[in-house]
Amino acid sequence: MRIATALLDDGSVRVGRVVDDAVHLLDAPTTVLDLLRDGTLLDAGRDALSARPVALDSVRLLAPLQPPTVRDFVSFEEHVEGMRNLTGVPEAWYAAPAFYFSNPYATLGPADDVPMPPGSAVLDFELEVAAVIGRGGRDLTPEQGTAAIAGFTILNDWSARDLQFAEMQVGLGPAKGKDTATTLGPWLVTADEFTPDSEGFLDLALTASVDGTVVGSDLLSNMGWPFGDLVAYASRGTEVRPGDVLGSGTCGHGGCLGELWGRGVSRDELPPLRPGSVVTLEVEGIGTMTNRVVPGAEPTPIPPARVRPRTRPRPSLSAVRPC
Repeated sequence: MRIATALLDDGSVRVGRVVDDAVHLLDAPTTVLDLLRDGTLLDAGRDALSARPVALDSVRLLAPLQPPTVRDFVSFEEHVEGMRNLTGVPEAWYAAPAFYFSNPYATLGPADDVPMPPGSAVLDFELEVAAVIGRGGRDLTPEQGTAAIAGFTILNDWSARDLQFAEMQVGLGPAKGKDTATTLGPWLVTADEFTPDSEGFLDLALTASVDGTVVGSDLLSNMGWPFGDLVAYASRGTEVRPGDVLGSGTCGHGGCLGELWGRGVSRDELPPLRPGSVVTLEVEGIGTMTNRVVPGAEPTPIPPARVRPRTRPRPSLSAVRPC
């Protein structure tokens, strides 16, 4: 079933089940995150069918949930190769499914405008699928990781490439390069709607378009690890909890502009996103979401670091009393 979060004309927000071109809205003012934590998401979806349907085009879809955490993996080998300008995939990539923590406060919906990150002139999209945790756990096996997934949604990891590449020279990050927006949507499709192959992969078609022109396409089954493995790795030595979002990482074959630039496509031919750019991502079995880039805030000036003075006297260790 497809579970959506909708903003109504009266300003209220309701969770509902999408069927065809309508959404059956729950009367109770709950959230998808609440339903995941209570373990009642499927029950609520079934109960929603008794409600009067509302036309989808009469509501505004929000992000299906506001996740407490967002882990974004890098599980497509072709993406890594392109982003490294075809210099080869590091051996460490094959050893374990690496990820970084993204900003849950920057979650936007499937029709929201996306502001340019302050100080950036090289904005990019990233076509991903996200798994949403429905059952928490710690040190899970891959099989338990698969069972922990409540459903899937589309994820666009908007990336300020100029900020990202600059800050990662310090050996940290990405931080501000990934900090302005992550879009989720258009809804959460429950895991029972999908049939993995014998290795656990989902054979779904992915397509990315910019201003109406297709720039990338891939299959979700080209991931290096299935989602159950990603969940298991994320839970190693810690917890995953209901509502946590785990991004697949950007797909290959044009899942972002950066990969295409790394493969030799010029920025004149395919320039960075700018205000007015419209990005549409489509995933078979999940849906489509379209976002427009708009101007963002000007960065608040912060001075460069002061060079550490090297003439200050150091404290005498003899003055320190032992405990």
